[in-house]
Amino acid sequence: MKIAFVGKGGSGKTTLSSLFIRHLAAGGAPVVAVDADINQHLGPALGLDEREAEALPAMGERLSLIKDHLRGHNPRITSAATMIKTTPPGAGSRLVRVREPNPVYDACARPVELDGGAVRLMVTGPFTDADLGVSCYHSKTGAVELFLNHLVDGPDEYVVVDMTAGSDSFASGMFTRFDITFLVAEPTRKGVSVYRQYKEYARDFGVALKVVGNKVQGPEDIDFLHSEVGDDLLVTFGHSDWVRAMEKGRPPRFELLEDPNSRALGALKEATDATYELRDWERYTRQMVHFHLKNALSWGNERTGADLASQIDPGFVLGEEVAAPA
Repeated sequence: MKIAFVGKGGSGKTTLSSLFIRHLAAGGAPVVAVDADINQHLGPALGLDEREAEALPAMGERLSLIKDHLRGHNPRITSAATMIKTTPPGAGSRLVRVREPNPVYDACARPVELDGGAVRLMVTGPFTDADLGVSCYHSKTGAVELFLNHLVDGPDEYVVVDMTAGSDSFASGMFTRFDITFLVAEPTRKGVSVYRQYKEYARDFGVALKVVGNKVQGPEDIDFLHSEVGDDLLVTFGHSDWVRAMEKGRPPRFELLEDPNSRALGALKEATDATYELRDWERYTRQMVHFHLKNALSWGNERTGADLASQIDPGFVLGEEVAAPA
C-alpha cells in the first residue's frame, strides 16, 4: 500500500509520517519509508542522529543507476538517458517490490531499526547550494516518481512517502501514485488552505484524500476542522509528551505513546488497508501514461531528443500479477 503525507510547512506532517512508520513497524509490517521533502527531516524523526542522516545515500544522485535498472530489457526504452521522471514501465521493464532485494535498494536504501522491527529508508537528498539557480527540487523527487511507477505492492506491505510541503506536489503526476493521501492540517485558516488546494487539484484524478488534524487542543479545534473539511477529517492528534521527547532525541519505547494518539495511528492504518479493495490498476496505468505524454510534450522530447510517446506500451497494465524479468 502506498501512502503520502502532505501538508503545509510546519504542520507536523513529517512527525506524523514517522509515527505512522513506527506504528506499522511495531506491528511487524514490511515498510519502505521515503523522504521526498526538501527539508529532509524524516531520518532524524525516525531516530537517526545528524551524522547518520547526512550519510544517507541520495536517490537524486543515483538516478542513472535507478533508470538503468528499471528499464531492464524494455525495447521501447533505448537508453537510460531517454527516461524521464514519468516514464512508465512496459514489457521487459524491471519492477520493484517492497520485500525484495534489488540494486535500487542496495544503492539507495538503508535499514533503520525501530521498536518492533526495521524499515528501509530512502531519501531524495537535500537541495544544496549547487542547485541554486540551476535546478529545481522536482528534479530530485523524479527519482521517487520513477520508483513508484515501477512498484508492485500488495496488501500488508507499505511504502510511506513524506512529500514536499504545500501544493508543490502537483508539479508532477506523483500525487496520483498513492492508495491514500493523508493531509496534515492544523486547526487554523492557514492550516486548511492547503487542503482546499489539494482537494481542487486532485478532484479529477480519483485521489483518496483524508485530513489528519494536528496540534489539536480541544473540542473547539475539532469543531473548526469539521466545519472546514467535513467528512474528510479522519482523526486528530493532540499534545504528545512522547513526541516532545522524540524531538529532543530521547524517545521512550514506542509502546508508551499516549493511548489517544496510538488509537489515531490505528485509524490511519485501517483507512489505508480499506483502500486495497478500491485499487484500479488500469486507471493507475492510464494516469502514468497521461502525465508522461504531458511531460514529453512540454519538455521531455526536447530535452532527450527522443519521441517519448513511443515508450508507452499500449498492452501493458501494471499490477500484482505482472512478473518482473530477471
